[in-house]
Amino acid sequence: MTFAPRTWAVGEVVPAATMNTEIRDQFNSMFAAWTPYTPVWTSSGTAPAMGNGTLSGRYMKIGRTVLCHINWISGSTTTYGTGNYSFSLPVQSAAAGASYIGNAHFLQTDRWVGQNVISNNATTTAPFLPASATNPRTDWMTPTRPETLAAGAQLRMTFVYESAT
Repeated sequence: MTFAPRTWAVGEVVPAATMNTEIRDQFNSMFAAWTPYTPVWTSSGTAPAMGNGTLSGRYMKIGRTVLCHINWISGSTTTYGTGNYSFSLPVQSAAAGASYIGNAHFLQTDRWVGQNVISNNATTTAPFLPASATNPRTDWMTPTRPETLAAGAQLRMTFVYESAT
């Protein structure tokens, strides 16, 4: 809910309703529950499909700062497509001249720790995880990287970025 406050005039008599909207409600919104959203899962190749898996997100926007969490759990009818994975953001990122980096955790046979990256002016984020058990360099998450995906696999991403508006 937070937005830029209005400009006040010297000597202005401000009604209580305006004070509540401009100050109280703004302050309270920073302590409110996060807003749920449903991210869209895409790839650079053949499209994946959730099937009976789950994909959920939630975020809080304070001014132009966005705090976000995405949780993906594959199901027995999930199909993984091909190519590099991306997940939609709740709001577009700013064209700030730098990429934003967040945390990504992938859990299946092993727990893989990596990052998610949000590029300038982006509407998606992408998980980057170790390429394999013997190659610790990070790379895009794919149906076979860092390990071949199967039902019950989980991806959790948490990140902070600047929004475009």
